[in-house]
Amino acid sequence: MSKKQTLKRIADAVERLSPKEAVLPDFTAMAYIWRSDIRAFEAVENIQTPPIDCLVGIDRSRDTLLANTYQFAQGKAANNALLWGARGMGKSSLIKSVYVDVRSKHPITLIEISREDLADLGLIMRLLRSADERVIIFCDDLSFEYDEGVYKSLKAALDGGIAGRPENVIFYASSNRRHLMARDMIDNERQAAIHDGEAAEEKISLSDRFGLWLGFYGADQDDYFEMIRRYLAHFGSSAKDDDWIAEAIEWTMTRGGRSGRVAWQFVIDFIARN
Repeated sequence: MSKKQTLKRIADAVERLSPKEAVLPDFTAMAYIWRSDIRAFEAVENIQTPPIDCLVGIDRSRDTLLANTYQFAQGKAANNALLWGARGMGKSSLIKSVYVDVRSKHPITLIEISREDLADLGLIMRLLRSADERVIIFCDDLSFEYDEGVYKSLKAALDGGIAGRPENVIFYASSNRRHLMARDMIDNERQAAIHDGEAAEEKISLSDRFGLWLGFYGADQDDYFEMIRRYLAHFGSSAKDDDWIAEAIEWTMTRGGRSGRVAWQFVIDFIARN
C-alpha cells in the first residue's frame, strides 16, 4: 500500500469517528425522536395514543395542558409543563393526545428526547432557535438518580442561559416524582449544603423550571369502569357492562390496582377474546 493510500485510509477513519453535525429536520413528519447515537432527528409518521376523549379522571389536567398548548401553537406565551404522579394514569398519553389534537388545527411539532440524551438538550435548543416552527420537546419518565449530573444541564436548558429559552420551544415532561430527584439524591444535596435552606432550594429548583405542575392520582372504581367503556367504544365494541365488569374487577386484582394503563390492557385482552 502506498503512502498516499495509507493517508487516505487514516483520513477516512478519522472522518467516520468524527461526530456528525446535527441539522434541523424538515418538519414534514408527524413527530421526531432525537437519536443521540447518530446526532439526528428520526421521523415518526404515526403517534400511537388514545383519543383525548378516552382519557378519564384527569379533566382538570387535560383542560389545563390543552389550553397551554393551544396558546403556544397560536404564538402566545406558554409554560413548560411537568406531569407527575401515579403510574399508568395517562401522563404521557395526555401529552401525546393533546399534541395530536392541537396539531390537527395548528402547525406544531413534537420532538421526543430520552432521559439519557438530555445532555444534548442545549444543542437541540440552539438548533431550534433558528427554526420557524413551534416545537414541543417531550421527555417521558423523567427522573434522576444519585450522582447524575445531567439534571443541571436540564436546568440550564430550560432557562436558556443569558439568551433565554427560544420563544418557539417549550418542554413537556412526565414523571412519577414531583421533584424529579430520588430520595437519596435529595439527601446527598442536603448533606453537601452549608445550610438546610440551600438543600431545600436545590430540591425544588429543577421542578420550578416548569410553570405548570399537573398531578395525577390513582383511579377509583367508577373512573376505572368509565375508562373501559370509552376504550371499548373506541374499538367499536358493543359489549354491555354485564359482559365485562366481573372480569375487569378480577383483572385489577392481578395487576395490583386500577389505572388507565390497566384499563387499556384489559380492553385489549377482552376484545381479543370476544
